[in-house]
Amino acid sequence: MVLMVDNIGAKLCQIVTNENVPGETKEWRLLGQEEDGSLLFTWIEENTNRILRSCIGLYNYPKNKLERIFTFNKPLNVVQASINAGRTILAYVLKHKNDKDVFTYRPYLVRLEDYSVCDLNIERSKQIMLQFLLSKHSILNENQTERLLLLIHEECILQYQIRKTSDFHLESFIVESIVRIFIWAQWDAKHQTLYYIHFRKPVKSILDVEDAESNGVKMSPMLSGLQFHDDLPHESVLNIPLNLPHLSPVPSPSCGVYEDDTVPLRVHNCSLDLIVLTNSEGAVCICHHYLYEPGEPEKSMEEHNENTVHFAYTVTILHHSCVIHCIIPGIPWKKAKLIRPVFKLYDDYMLVYIPEICTHLLDIGFSHDPSCHIITTAREIPGLDLERTCLTLVDTLGNYSVLNMPTLDIIDLRVSTEQLAETFKKTTSLENKLSIIHYLLVHKNETENVIELLSHEIEQPFSTGLPQLFREFLIGSSYASVQRNLPSDASQLINLLPVTMQSIGSNFEAMIGNKTITLSQDTLWNASMMLLSPQQRVTPYRPDIWVKLWERLMKNSKGKQKFKPSQVVEKLLVSLVCYQPEALSRSSTPMSPATSLTFSTSNLPKDLSTLKNSIDSLPFYEMESCTASKQEHIISVNLRELSMHLLKQSTDNRVTCFQWQTQTPMHVHAVATRYIGAQLEQSRYLCQALCKICTRSIKWEEKGFVFIDLLPDDLRFVLFTTLEQYYLAAESIAFPVPLGFTSFFTFLGYRTLKFNTFLQYVQRNVFELQIDVMKIIMADILDTKKGVERKLTLLSLLPRMRAKRLLNQWSHPVSLMIRAREHSMNVLSGVEAANAKPQILQKTKNYQLGNEIMYRHGLAAFPTGDRLSPLDTFLDLLTAKASLNELDFGLLIEATITSTDDFL
Repeated sequence: MVLMVDNIGAKLCQIVTNENVPGETKEWRLLGQEEDGSLLFTWIEENTNRILRSCIGLYNYPKNKLERIFTFNKPLNVVQASINAGRTILAYVLKHKNDKDVFTYRPYLVRLEDYSVCDLNIERSKQIMLQFLLSKHSILNENQTERLLLLIHEECILQYQIRKTSDFHLESFIVESIVRIFIWAQWDAKHQTLYYIHFRKPVKSILDVEDAESNGVKMSPMLSGLQFHDDLPHESVLNIPLNLPHLSPVPSPSCGVYEDDTVPLRVHNCSLDLIVLTNSEGAVCICHHYLYEPGEPEKSMEEHNENTVHFAYTVTILHHSCVIHCIIPGIPWKKAKLIRPVFKLYDDYMLVYIPEICTHLLDIGFSHDPSCHIITTAREIPGLDLERTCLTLVDTLGNYSVLNMPTLDIIDLRVSTEQLAETFKKTTSLENKLSIIHYLLVHKNETENVIELLSHEIEQPFSTGLPQLFREFLIGSSYASVQRNLPSDASQLINLLPVTMQSIGSNFEAMIGNKTITLSQDTLWNASMMLLSPQQRVTPYRPDIWVKLWERLMKNSKGKQKFKPSQVVEKLLVSLVCYQPEALSRSSTPMSPATSLTFSTSNLPKDLSTLKNSIDSLPFYEMESCTASKQEHIISVNLRELSMHLLKQSTDNRVTCFQWQTQTPMHVHAVATRYIGAQLEQSRYLCQALCKICTRSIKWEEKGFVFIDLLPDDLRFVLFTTLEQYYLAAESIAFPVPLGFTSFFTFLGYRTLKFNTFLQYVQRNVFELQIDVMKIIMADILDTKKGVERKLTLLSLLPRMRAKRLLNQWSHPVSLMIRAREHSMNVLSGVEAANAKPQILQKTKNYQLGNEIMYRHGLAAFPTGDRLSPLDTFLDLLTAKASLNELDFGLLIEATITSTDDFL
């Protein structure tokens, strides 16, 4: 439910009551807002004699102060007003019906020091608005001049210069026309900019608008912007063509209804609903809302009151050179014509509130290209009546509040985390879910809430987007972590870091209620050509929003590329092929003897002081048996590639002639190391959170392989499927996983899957058969015929040195024969002679072979009289290739004797 923050009407009535003014006040109406945020209100005052009169006052909302500036002698329909900066002249517009029962507009001026009223002698059925310009006044200049804009819809825009003289009448004013025919206009009080839409004639055409239409020449609408200065002439800073296919250059007689939008000040009729939003950092957005009925362009929608129409809007984001389109089909015409969406800048987003339908958060911030748009439900406004709802933007009310003009209610449109969480759980759109995660991580820093959403997603039986969600978490949380801890002088480089995995410009749909909402995005080419460059300005490089907008467009045009995780993934595809962890083993040499694999997993250490019972610990030991761990390899490749990317992209950092490169190699190193550290930190955090979610916060009294054995089968399966998605996500974006994870995950798969399925995972390099997990698996498989086959299959998939280590520790005849055959092959091929002295394996109890027995019986295991047994012959061949010291007679003879036994 939308929160009603306050009611300005009630506060204004209370102020008047406190002034002890007899009578009552009613019919409060907002007339305008000035550059300093002051609000102009009108109201009707009824005294004790029941005499009615209209009043105009200036209201300061933050201070809650109302200053009465003018009182009429009767009630009048004042629809708009403006006051100069010196508070000496008030301009207002009256609206009334003439003799033909047609509403007409008439502007007036009043000098507040003596209440002299000046009629501007203009009366039109077309809408008229007035606005004072901000002027710089000097106390040394007695002849100060005030400038006033007068806007007449579809006719012209005039500028009045009013000198401070004793004469206050129309003849003393200087009037000039600055704009001819226009169909829409808006005044930006904060930045003193006038926007207007007019129809541009075709190139090299001298036809006027009517002739162009009659000759079939298409006229195109153009949005222009005039920037006014307090001490210099105004200048045209913006000229951008608009795509308004439903708008005709010839005014339609059916669109003579005016809404009288005073804040922000806009001049238009019902044929065009458009607003321009800006901020001081250079963001400029053109928002256009319209209705259409597909397939029937020639028919008037007014004739089909029961039909449904498409409710649509476009947002042209100039600072990103793109256009976002939204279409909501199936809205009844009688309802759609009453809805006026609210477009409001909302931190790094734009909030689009469509009453009774939905709320959009459009990603328009400067940190990255628009991609993470959110579609959520429209929060309910208590007692909402579309006919009495006209939400408008008032800067002084706060960043998230709007004003309902008919009721003067202040409404908070803040999108809460609870609302986003509810949308996340209900929506089926993966893009919408990814955008919500991005918003909560990067823009709100609410990591714990994201973990709760991931927990809900894991519990869903048919969830298919977990890898993408995990990727978005890793990328977004790493970026947010660096953003919080980065030095201010290196802030420019953060724009080169990846912030989301969503593709730019992709279309997506989301179901909100029973409505299918479609968002699409197009590129706006050569946006900088539509602006006046800083060199062409009246004062070159004068700092304002247009210079900032130009610089942002120039920066974007230079093609600064964000770092892509795929760059590291491609490098790892090559380097991991050569990765051999046994090359730098922490244990002794690969062929060294080790203890037999007869111990159980209970022999693993139960207490590591740095991990035991720690809050953020993992259910496995964060250690590996080799110095060249895969984690370190991935980190080193990431660091190298990211550093090179940052250095390359930051070499040319100049946008304009007076900006110089400020990013040094030290900045590059600071950003790269912090980001790589954040990668490991966030990967570990996500792994730890997923383990807690899947094991339902079971206390980890045991860790590692013992922990897996103690898990119930159902929790073990959930943990495996979740960690599988996590591992896939980390691998796809080249993020390191915690030390010890690969062995833990492999043993978890061994305990969860059937052996044939487990083998497929191994063959496809999902499971890594490290030495620690292989010892446990080899000890767990029984030495039956089937078990021996499984062991041999696994050993055949291992690197040669790792398989040798495991064979040395497998006390089985098959292991003995394999090692003997390899020893013989090495001797015959000359490999053994090049190596160090072989290590004699431990003999069994029942077989002792010493030098004494050798010389007594020769080299024969099965002696004959002439010493011509097959073994004698074979040993003779070996001694011919190598010296006696290089031969392991015990291994060869024992393997020969064992081969005669039936050991399977």
